[in-house]
Amino acid sequence: MTTEEQIRDIKKELRASMNGVLSAQMRQAKMPYKLVFGVELPRLQAIAAEFACNRELAQALWNENIRECKILATLLMPRNEMCPEIADIWVDEMPTAEIAQICTMHLLSQETWSAELAFQWIATNNTMRQLCGFLIIARLLQRGVELNERAEMELRDQAEALHEKADLHLKKAIQAALGRLNS
Repeated sequence: MTTEEQIRDIKKELRASMNGVLSAQMRQAKMPYKLVFGVELPRLQAIAAEFACNRELAQALWNENIRECKILATLLMPRNEMCPEIADIWVDEMPTAEIAQICTMHLLSQETWSAELAFQWIATNNTMRQLCGFLIIARLLQRGVELNERAEMELRDQAEALHEKADLHLKKAIQAALGRLNS
């Protein structure tokens, strides 16, 4: 089956699973997508389970300006085929904090290079990169990864520098990372 056929099948599944009320609420909230089906994460995970992880399919889904396709892309990207360069591109193209949270939870925090990239991202002036960086660090700490003293100081310094001007999502990510660090 070609990638185009798989995407067509996925879109049929999304239409069949559409939550009209949630979709309408997201449209009213001016979500930055061409289309929103309002399909919830557990159903998207079930749809993803019907397909093999495939980089070409994940990349094609990511390129769709559809909320659910972006989420499915994070679920279908093979972990061993994600690389820091693609992660940089995806983070720069992330339209919402929701996608950042799902992508970091299911994909980015699972990579061997994720901690290094997370620290690079929190040191930038890009809010989405900062958000993803703090979310990755929080996930890693939650899984028991220990930071060395230098990394811990860097985390605290960046958190302190950003906390005042951070939006709600970034503040929560900072608090999650610091909370895991202190626990």
